[in-house]
Amino acid sequence: MATTEYRVLARKYRPETFKDLIGQEALVQTLKNAIETNRLAQAYMLTGIRGVGKTTSARIIARAINCIGPDGKGNMTTNPCGVCEHCRAIAEDRHVDVREVNAASTRGIDNIRELIETTKYSPTSARYKVYIIDEVHMLTTEAFNALLKTLEEPPERVKFIFATTEIRKVPTTILSRCQRFDLRRVEPELLTEHFKNILQKENISAEDEALRLIAKAADGSVRDGLSLLDQAIVNGNGQVTTEQVRIMIGLADKFAVVSLFEQLMMGNIHETLKLFNEQYALGADPIVILNDLLDITHWVTRVKISADLAQDPSMPENERNKLTDLSKKLDVGSLSRTWQMLLKGISEVSIAPSAKQAAEMVLIRLAYATELPSPGDLVKKLQNTSVSVTTPTPSGAGIGTSNWGGVKAVSNGGIIGTGIPATQTVMFNDFQDVVAYALKEDPLFSYNLKRYVSLVSFEQGKICFYPHEELPSGFVSKMAKSLKEWTGNTWFVELSSTPGGKTLQEIAKENEQKLRQEAQDNPIVKAILLKFKPFYASIETIRPIKETIEQNGDEFSKEMDDNEESGREEE
Repeated sequence: MATTEYRVLARKYRPETFKDLIGQEALVQTLKNAIETNRLAQAYMLTGIRGVGKTTSARIIARAINCIGPDGKGNMTTNPCGVCEHCRAIAEDRHVDVREVNAASTRGIDNIRELIETTKYSPTSARYKVYIIDEVHMLTTEAFNALLKTLEEPPERVKFIFATTEIRKVPTTILSRCQRFDLRRVEPELLTEHFKNILQKENISAEDEALRLIAKAADGSVRDGLSLLDQAIVNGNGQVTTEQVRIMIGLADKFAVVSLFEQLMMGNIHETLKLFNEQYALGADPIVILNDLLDITHWVTRVKISADLAQDPSMPENERNKLTDLSKKLDVGSLSRTWQMLLKGISEVSIAPSAKQAAEMVLIRLAYATELPSPGDLVKKLQNTSVSVTTPTPSGAGIGTSNWGGVKAVSNGGIIGTGIPATQTVMFNDFQDVVAYALKEDPLFSYNLKRYVSLVSFEQGKICFYPHEELPSGFVSKMAKSLKEWTGNTWFVELSSTPGGKTLQEIAKENEQKLRQEAQDNPIVKAILLKFKPFYASIETIRPIKETIEQNGDEFSKEMDDNEESGREEE
């Protein structure tokens, strides 16, 4: 007795009607309205990630506009019958009037010319000829150009349906001739419910948490999710358990990661590394663990801002309660620092020779960062003592801190000082005074001040600025030292994590552009440029008259006086 060949879930439960599509309400409603009012576009463009339902939607559209009903007398419908000759032939991919082309293998101009030739003939038996071109972005430029005219004015009873995962690679000339639909990623909650329904039909038991893990790993793709579900069923010998799915995908135990996060934020590095290595030994990917920590950081931060967000049905109650308690103990500043350091750490782990070692170094940095004083504590300490504050910091401590020439500079409120004895006294009223004085004492230092320092605030004894990436290492300590030497007073140099105003160089460029525009709009200048146009005359430099007089001295002043006197004599 022959056994029936097994069909994978992604094929067995492929949607056959619009009501079977999940998570694509906008597409379904628009197409239903178009069919019911007989306002079909000549071409449709379906775009979205892999496995979200683009080709399936194209086949449903082909069936809907060609269905003739069980009695053979029906019209277009939003609910194809599935039993008429056209519905069955399209479903089995054997309908002569519905042609499906894969542009990845049929992408040249000759292939498209051949396709265009067939559009000239009326449908053999169906209501419409339908051309479904999958991965249309793979067509050559010549093929796209050959398709343009036919696409804009297709023969009667011809429809084009395109599908692509790379919409940006499709020429705008093609897009402008299509009605576009962006298929959305399917939400994990919808996918989980979809998996439950399928497993009920298959008479297979599954744990809810296991299905949630598969839905999350699918990343919005129905096909990817069903493929993982198929694999889980085989691995579990007909049962889908959380532990088995976690091992299969390489995920960490979420509650264990919550405990890891708790120990991490307490600065308990020994327990943190122990929990991390336990998850690694169970098969969890280091990057997955860090990504889970990133998710937890985001969740806790949101709950910290709004307690109502803690009522999250997608998270198990034990995890939710533990993280809610944690949110009450942590401040937004430390959570933001953790988020930034994890982001940087994940990129490091992805390129490191050993992902495990790199992940451990990220966790060590994070645990160490919890012991660093807050900006507020630093300010209080500086106010209570005249001794300079210098705190050692590990190289690459990340986003929250940066190592500037051996002197710690703490972003968003970190302050440094220096105790160099005074040699002379100078008064600086504003930042421009500092730059001007530095030009005489240290031109290179002045150059860096003008180009790479974005000033946030300036007051006597204190400068706050945002450092551009090009700023040399050790610049902050040099600034504090120089200001002390020049003024005889201690200056505090504060770094900001958010950009301040424009640099002096940027302001100078804007002023120059403004002066240039004013000069170009001047009637006399316009006349001069027009007169000397054959000689390619142009405005090269612009200088205020006062500056020009200072540079040229009495001779220029005398020349101006002579010209003025000559003008009076002519009058």
